[in-house]
Amino acid sequence: MTEALTLTHDTLQIREVWADNLDHEMAIIRALVEDYPVVAMDTEFPGVVARPVGQFKNAGEYQYQSLRVNVDMLKLIQLGLTFSDHDGQLPIHDNAFCVWQFNFREFSLKDDMYAHDSIELLKQSGIDFKAHEDRGIDVQRFGELLMVSGIVLNDDVRWITFHSGYDFGYLLKLLIAQQLPTSEGDFFELLKLYFPCIFDMKYLMKYTDSLHGGLNKLAEQLEVERIGPQHQAGSDSLLTCSTFFELVATYFNEASNVGPAEKYMGVLYGLGTDGGDGELGQA
Repeated sequence: MTEALTLTHDTLQIREVWADNLDHEMAIIRALVEDYPVVAMDTEFPGVVARPVGQFKNAGEYQYQSLRVNVDMLKLIQLGLTFSDHDGQLPIHDNAFCVWQFNFREFSLKDDMYAHDSIELLKQSGIDFKAHEDRGIDVQRFGELLMVSGIVLNDDVRWITFHSGYDFGYLLKLLIAQQLPTSEGDFFELLKLYFPCIFDMKYLMKYTDSLHGGLNKLAEQLEVERIGPQHQAGSDSLLTCSTFFELVATYFNEASNVGPAEKYMGVLYGLGTDGGDGELGQA
């Protein structure tokens, strides 16, 4: 079955998850994570609306406090998860390759703060905010199911991301069901507990000679084709997955002088070690 299918627009199913099918879809995920323990992730959120004030000891601390202020104030809109095995092969369900897109209900265009440009971009990408309010997933319920899903608190799961401080900020907020820690060091301790193995491609790019830009630019440079709509979390998580495997094969192989990608695991771009203060789990 796996060999007969090739990943294309026609063979890909972006599985839309709402409140009424959340339990069913999470059961599918629990059953497949052991065989597909590489999880590429992307989120959609209402942008950045606030900047922290005060004195900061380095750029990393400023970036973390900016992240914390915004994640605490704002609400997650959408989460995309793409599962694969260690060769980049996606799971097949109902005779199609599957990517999951979780649609949350907490954000309200009428009542909540947001960055206008970010929301306009999401509208243009096809996100239906009324459907999110009417049918969306309760984040507290999702957090409870995520906690027992097998994809967090698991040393065998590899999380693949791109410039993902905010992505992990929103996921941590729903897992701990409270605001993010004031201290960047405490944030990284929680991050290492829930997500022990993280690869941030934006950080990995620093160890290549020629790669630059955002996720779309990186995929273009590596000649990775996007399948699905841009600025929707499901499609973006799939592009993250495909791009990661191409990046590692091209720049972090046995013949490269930068070593394997595992050497750079556990660092988020612009934060912690990369921001000048502490690796994952260290203050």
